[in-house]
Amino acid sequence: MTARAADRARYDRATAHLDAPLAIVDLEAFDANAADLVRRAGGKPVRVASKSVRCRALLERVLARDGFAGIMSFTLAESLWLARSGFEDVLLAYPSADRAAYAELAGDPKLAAAVTVMVDDVAQLDLIDASRGGGREVVRVCLELDTSLKLFGGRVRVGALRSPLHSPAQVADVARAVARRPGFEVVGIMAYEGHVAGVGDALAGRPLRSRAIRLMQAAAKRELAERRAEVVRAVRAVVPGLEFVNGGGTGSVQHTAAEDAVTEIAAGSGLYLPRLFDNYTSFSGRPSALFAQPVVRRPGVGVVTVLGGGYPASGAAGADRSPVPYLPEGLRYDPQEGAGEVQTPLLGSPADDLLLGDKVWFRHAKAGELCERFDRLHLVEGDAVTETVPTYRGEGHTFL
Repeated sequence: MTARAADRARYDRATAHLDAPLAIVDLEAFDANAADLVRRAGGKPVRVASKSVRCRALLERVLARDGFAGIMSFTLAESLWLARSGFEDVLLAYPSADRAAYAELAGDPKLAAAVTVMVDDVAQLDLIDASRGGGREVVRVCLELDTSLKLFGGRVRVGALRSPLHSPAQVADVARAVARRPGFEVVGIMAYEGHVAGVGDALAGRPLRSRAIRLMQAAAKRELAERRAEVVRAVRAVVPGLEFVNGGGTGSVQHTAAEDAVTEIAAGSGLYLPRLFDNYTSFSGRPSALFAQPVVRRPGVGVVTVLGGGYPASGAAGADRSPVPYLPEGLRYDPQEGAGEVQTPLLGSPADDLLLGDKVWFRHAKAGELCERFDRLHLVEGDAVTETVPTYRGEGHTFL
């Protein structure tokens, strides 16, 4: 029996009393992935990205481990909810235009002390001030650096379209503007190198593209390490008491941690290890989050149909955004239908061994987005479900 077949047998036994569709997290794999992130961070604390987890119980579990400290959130409403729930260090990774949430933040000393907001434009300070509604608490601010690699005099740009702040002078100018403004305090810098951390460099069957990605990433890491250090020096000249410099992502933990200028690492997807993280040379892990769909039809030899399963991930549309049939091994989509909204036909010889009601296990393409489809996660230890916990959705929250 292969390791994957053994996992399938465990998951089927653990959930035999439960009807699919359902989602699980294998805690042994989850904990092993968490330990690997800490190992790769080389002693620097890992700030867990909540958008990749979207379950309070699992955020609490990972933050109870040595090596993890703080949350990186994805909306201001979520940030305030987490702070009210007892999380004391929440860094909002994206700028917000949520006026009502800013009024809550500025009017509550506990929330203002726990939550740091993201800024990359002085106009965002104007929006916050206009939203205060009389609240006078100091708003903690993190400045985001654009990490993109610019080549040929800026004519070629590699990286996500995020912050407009690219040079040390630009970031320092905004730091000065924040420092001069009553009611705000610069406490950190964030720089997420998505073109390194979020792009696999070992694409199956595409050796030339894989090599090109590795060459691009090597150049990007060198350039960013130098520029990030210059940015930190420039900002510290304005804000000597800077508390943190955040960088990285699941795919670049050890590379970013090696930079002296970086004080903490961000990561989250590596806990669940969705399918988009299969194609990396820098690390490997164990899939811990899966969902199961029930077999509801047997249209013919080598074919079964499962209920639902069309859960595409965000990003540029493509086959890599679909979930992948994982267990039993050897199933594949019908290329004419793919993953369906209500039903999904699956092809392959393992289909002939599946009966009505049997579970087919899938892996989602991206991490936390799976939790927008399910209101609970069944936590598996060995061959038993030891606990069932709500996702954000299960607690009544769909922040995005």
